[in-house]
Amino acid sequence: MSITATRNRMTGIGRVLVIVYAVMALAATGRSFVQIVRKFDEAPLAYTLSAIAAGVYILATLALVLAGRRGWYTVAWVAIVFELVGVLVVGVLSLAVPELFQHDSVWSVFGRGYLFIPLVLPMFGIWWLRTHRPVEAVRTAEVTA
Repeated sequence: MSITATRNRMTGIGRVLVIVYAVMALAATGRSFVQIVRKFDEAPLAYTLSAIAAGVYILATLALVLAGRRGWYTVAWVAIVFELVGVLVVGVLSLAVPELFQHDSVWSVFGRGYLFIPLVLPMFGIWWLRTHRPVEAVRTAEVTA
């Protein structure tokens, strides 16, 4: 994939999506680091989930930037779908079994502490991936059709 094709993918909403993912990666990483270093023993499940969320946001950011290259498009799909499932599962569990979450994680109550961005962001990510497939994947689909 050429640099021009990569730049075309990273304009407009694609660029905004990557920036939001990068901000979430920084916020979740900072939050989980402080939580784990200062008070891990108070809520190990919640703080571990915050660290997992941070890792997913970092991976998703990187994968979205590189999604035009072989393999990274798939990594972006896996990361974003994992994120959506994580937000939904943790959101439901944090409401249904609140004693599991002595303190909030990034994904608790569907990302309430982050203005529900963790719930909405993967939906936009999935939409973007569906509408901005790599040139290779589009060519392969046209050849097999």
